[in-house]
Amino acid sequence: MTITFPAQPQPSTLGKRILPGVSIGALVVIAIMVFSFALHMVNIEAIGSANEYYTAAVKSMLQSWSNFFFVAAEPGGSVTVDKPPLGLWIEAVFAYFLGASGFSVSLPNILAGVFGIPLLYGMVKKYMGELAGVVAALVMAVTPVFVATNRNNTMDGMLVFTLLLAAWAFIHATETGKARWLLLGAFIVGLGFNIKMLQAFLPLPAFYALYFFGSKEGWLKKILNLGIATVLLVAVSLSWVIVVDLTPAENRPYIGSSDDNTVMGLIFGHNGISRLDNQRDNNPPPSGPQANQPLNPSTPPQQNPGQGQNGQPNNQGIPPQGQPGQQGQRQGPPPEALTACEGQTQGASCSFTLPNGNTINGMCITPPNITELACAPQGMIPQNGQAPNGQPNSAPDGGPNGGPNGGTPFSNETGSPGVLRFFTSPLSKQMSWLLPFALISILLALFGSKIQLPVESGIHKGLILWGGWLLTCVVFFSMVSGIFHAYYAVMLAPALGAMVGIGFSQLYKWGKNSAWVVIALIFAVLVTLGFQLFATSQYNEFSWWMLGTGLLLGLGILLMSVSRRAAYAVILSSALVIPAYWSVMTVTSGSNNNLPTAYEGQNRDGQDGFLASPRPNGGERPVNTELLAFLQASTQDVEYLIAVPSSQQGAGLVLATGRPVLYMGGFAGQDEVVNAEDLARMVTNDELRYVLYGGERNNKQDIANWLNTSCQVVEGIVLTQNGPGGAGSGQEMKLYECK
Repeated sequence: MTITFPAQPQPSTLGKRILPGVSIGALVVIAIMVFSFALHMVNIEAIGSANEYYTAAVKSMLQSWSNFFFVAAEPGGSVTVDKPPLGLWIEAVFAYFLGASGFSVSLPNILAGVFGIPLLYGMVKKYMGELAGVVAALVMAVTPVFVATNRNNTMDGMLVFTLLLAAWAFIHATETGKARWLLLGAFIVGLGFNIKMLQAFLPLPAFYALYFFGSKEGWLKKILNLGIATVLLVAVSLSWVIVVDLTPAENRPYIGSSDDNTVMGLIFGHNGISRLDNQRDNNPPPSGPQANQPLNPSTPPQQNPGQGQNGQPNNQGIPPQGQPGQQGQRQGPPPEALTACEGQTQGASCSFTLPNGNTINGMCITPPNITELACAPQGMIPQNGQAPNGQPNSAPDGGPNGGPNGGTPFSNETGSPGVLRFFTSPLSKQMSWLLPFALISILLALFGSKIQLPVESGIHKGLILWGGWLLTCVVFFSMVSGIFHAYYAVMLAPALGAMVGIGFSQLYKWGKNSAWVVIALIFAVLVTLGFQLFATSQYNEFSWWMLGTGLLLGLGILLMSVSRRAAYAVILSSALVIPAYWSVMTVTSGSNNNLPTAYEGQNRDGQDGFLASPRPNGGERPVNTELLAFLQASTQDVEYLIAVPSSQQGAGLVLATGRPVLYMGGFAGQDEVVNAEDLARMVTNDELRYVLYGGERNNKQDIANWLNTSCQVVEGIVLTQNGPGGAGSGQEMKLYECK
């Protein structure tokens, strides 16, 4: 059987003009934009200060042009953020007019997400018609990670929008054969590099392939043009880098998370090789201060074990894994926690009662150094999901070394590398809900037209661009074992939407003449629905109403004999219900602030769907008011409020005061921002008086020795640094006064 497909999009109902220059499809896309904006704004107060590391940096950047240009992480300009400047510059502009807050610095990403919708619609429409464009826009709008990431200041939303603009330019270069559009595309990708560095290059192979195989120019000329575009791309990408690295180190901040105090070292080290394989890198993750926990007064010795300040339960009486128990407490989970998960599966809800009568609700996970499941209370459940079955949890501070046995880095967020990474917990909830349909669409698109070079058919051009973008990201993120946060999956959202739109539109057009196409459509949707139901069960979120998606599919099949158009619409809607629900739950359940993520299901708090209560204050981590009041009263005559080991302890203080807070070790405590001699000189020059130190795995011996010999401990202010769940981990930190 020969399958034919029109090279150019054919008119459809969505393409009909109801106003001059305005089609029905365009109005539908406007409605999708309104819906998307409303979805992004629901429960917006829950984001709090968003990612405090970046929000504090934006507040610091507004205090001087030097801080602005170098993207200083704190007002004193001691160290830079471990990212390039463009995204943070844009956030700083918004903060300048609206004030520095979680909302103002996240607003650029929200707007980027909303305005990316018509961009995607227009580009998919060009090759596949109105129907494909509308479906692509709708799918991207209801992708959970798309919503979660845009409601944050991690800059990935702006990066995706920038890459969509670049795709638009490459399409024009392909269709017109004019080099200026190719150069514009390369220029825009270079701007993307200045938002998230090498991450911006992920769709570049698809962009180049579209021009190379789709443009009608001569092959040699296309190679030459691509070479020139690449030179421009590199020049734009490295423009800020070269200026900063040529600036003497004493005239600029330390380059955060670099090994050699250069941006080039940051690009190819921490933001390069460490993204592929982080076992060689001891730095904790740079993109979100997962360990940025509040500092609380330490537990008085006379308190009962397992109790924190004011006698309140601390992790419900269970010491953190790997931490010695206090006053005879056993290490690891108690027997009741193990019994509660007998016969259960990873991620199942559980509860047990302690000997003191406290009832604990939580989730079954596999703790480090233990091969059986245990019921972990909320304070100990790994952030953004459980560790994969049989894999140790990541380090308590989110570090790359994984669990005590050297488990997969970041497995709490993204699971272990492999071909099923996007289809299993904890990554499957981000953007994979329609991935089976998109992958089937890639296969179908291969048969959409006769293959010829240069490529002339719209479907094959769409396949090269969007299928190439999607497969490149899927393969890359499935294989990497280094620094990989779950919200990076937003990179796949545009290509996912495009391929679903292309596949659905293709089947709709084929179905006019081929009865077997209905079977293919039903099969693709059945596979997708099966995966969706499986995925919901991974997060204990399966409900009987979800079986209604199957009923919708059945209704769509019955409608085939009545109205083909209505039938296809109902069949498509059956596959959109669960991802749309997950997106709504993402914004209403109070998602994580520092590391944006899709809704975690009942794994988060054991409550059903819409009944789940948001985290208090959006999960905001409060600054210790006792310490803050003391420092404010005692440091009015010195420049720095305090020196702290890293941004983990200092970002909240910057947000609370707007004053310089010296990050001695940069973001995670391992940067060589200052040494003991630098601190001594600052004390002598009346720039610094107080230093918070101790309890850090990255403590530097020279600083510790200097503090012990030259400074005095401030009595009555001893603090503990909290663990990932917000409970005390016993890492004592002392406040030193240096004169």
